[in-house]
Formats: sequence, structure tokens, C-alpha cells
Amino acid sequence: MNRRHFLQTSALSAAALGLNQVRAAVPGLKIGLDHFAVRATGWKAGQYIDYAASLKLDTCFLSELGVFESFEDGYLQGLKDQADRLGIRMYVGTGGVCPTSNTWKTTYGTPEETLALTIKLAKKLGSPVARCYLGNQKDRSTEGGIQRHIEETLKVIRACRSRAEGEGVKIAIENHAGDMQSHELKALIEAAGRSYVGANIDPGNAVWALEEPMAHLEVLGPYTVCSSVRDSMAWEDDNGAVIQWTAVGEGLVDFSKYARRFAELAPGVPLQVETISGFAKPMTWRKDEFWKPFSGHRDSAAFKAWVEFTKKGRPIPAFKAPDGPGRKDAEIAYQKGELERSTRWLRETA
Repeated sequence: MNRRHFLQTSALSAAALGLNQVRAAVPGLKIGLDHFAVRATGWKAGQYIDYAASLKLDTCFLSELGVFESFEDGYLQGLKDQADRLGIRMYVGTGGVCPTSNTWKTTYGTPEETLALTIKLAKKLGSPVARCYLGNQKDRSTEGGIQRHIEETLKVIRACRSRAEGEGVKIAIENHAGDMQSHELKALIEAAGRSYVGANIDPGNAVWALEEPMAHLEVLGPYTVCSSVRDSMAWEDDNGAVIQWTAVGEGLVDFSKYARRFAELAPGVPLQVETISGFAKPMTWRKDEFWKPFSGHRDSAAFKAWVEFTKKGRPIPAFKAPDGPGRKDAEIAYQKGELERSTRWLRETA
């Protein structure tokens, strides 16, 4: 075989292998959609499944219960059949389950009832996890600090242990909106029991909690059973730093490195994209009042690594949909663009 024939044959083989060939650079890595990435669509569960399939993704993560039109067995079986037919693995989640958090809502009953319902849906849809979270960064500033809320969340998780174990579903707790740092979530998981509890890792939320994403992954990677990922841009200003989430490959996170390490630490767990882009969050760490939620963290090595991370970026423009009748369409187009660029980057570059 001469060189020209070898190259032609290789090119044809690559084309025939399609996405599987592209993903070979990160063996076993699956790529998916967290439905919240395109929340402006207002779709229901079946439409998100179809969309994930249209992008040739591996998974569809329905991370909130509001996307389901029913919790009846017949409806759920229909969704499962649809996903199976399209080759999509389902992941399921709900919102907060901490009764003392500012984010707690009684929409689906008590925290225990909400989590039990999520476990039921996970079982029916073939999801290996039932995702939930504690709250957000505001909880760190309340009486008793974040530890009080961790203890309340732990009670809820433990109350659902027999149900989770009986259904073969792991409860996946997300580091959400700057609520817990990696060492705190790790401690919660270990206190509950790794046999039925793991992490839903989110590198974007890690940055809000003053953690550099790769360092965050090193702590939580071995505990990770689910994911919701996005990139982050950061830059310094007079008061500290500014964080703006963005599409994968367009921020400061080395996602080629991240994806490879992720696959090593959490084999078989998909990278599910949850782009929440277009707005900036000031992190005014040069002001004393900023430190109330993060008491004792100011001199830590983790914070110093985070500061170095923020020095590497540059300001990027925020997104604002135009006023008028086209506003919603513009929001949808923007969210789809962020998500689709992210999944394409992971397929072609990671």
C-alpha cells in the first residue's frame, strides 16, 4: 500500500466511523445535553429528547421535574421507549431538597417526597441517578452557615436511602450556584454513604464558589456520577474579579485536559452540557464584606489558585435579547448556539 492510498483509505475510514472516531481521543467519553441549557424553548421532556437525538448526543439530562407532562407510568414508559428508539440514555433530576435553604419550594411535597418522586422517575426512565441540590451561595451567609444546611440535606438524603438502593438509583448532589465547595460536598457524600450517593459535578458553579475547575475536579471526580458542565471566562477588576459563564472551549478552562481527566476519574459518566451564558457575576473579594460566606478561605491555597485563574482572562460582552416580539426567538437562538458550539467542540477537539 503506497502512502497516497493509505491516506485515502484512512480518510474514508474516519468518515465511516463518524462521531465514534472523533471521540476516540477520549476513550469512553459520552456527551450529552442538560435540558436547562435551552430552557427558553419551554419544551417538554419529549422535545428535549428529540433535540438531543438531532445533535447525535449520547444522553439527555432532564434536570428539573417541570419538564414532565405527567408522572404516570404510561407517559413515562412512552418517554423511555422514545429515548431507547433514538439511542439516548436518560438522566433525571430535581431542584433543591434542603428545607432550610432559600431555594426550597413545596411544589412536589416535602423534601423527602420530592426526592422519592425523582428516584421513581429515574427508575422508570432508566436513569442511573436522581439529581438534586442543596441551594445557592446565599445559604452560606445564613445563621449556622452552610454546615447547618448540609446537615438538613443529609437528613433528607438518608431518609431516601432504602428507596434509592431498592431501585438501584444513585442520588447525585450538585455543587449548585456557589453553595458548597468541593471538600464540603465530598464530606456530605461520605457522611451519607458512597454506595447510594455521588456528585453531580458542575465546573461553572465551582468558579462561583472560589474554586479553580481542574482542582475542583480532582476532589470530586472520584465521587462523580453525573455532570452539568460549561466553561467560564474571568477577568480582574478594581474590586476583585468578574466571572462570566460561556460555551465550552470559549473560556479559561482547558476542556481538552478536563475531559481526559474527567474520563479517568469518573469512567462511564457523560459530560452533559449546561450552558448558562451571557451575564457577568462580580466577585468583589477585595472588599471585607465579601468574605462572610467564605470565612477562613481567604488564605487558602485553593483561593490563591482561583485568583491566578481569574488573571488569565479578558472581559467579554454580555448578551441581551432585543426588546420586541422577536425577543424570545433571540433568546432561544442564543441558547441553542451556546449549547451546539459546546457539544461540537467536545466532539471535535476534546
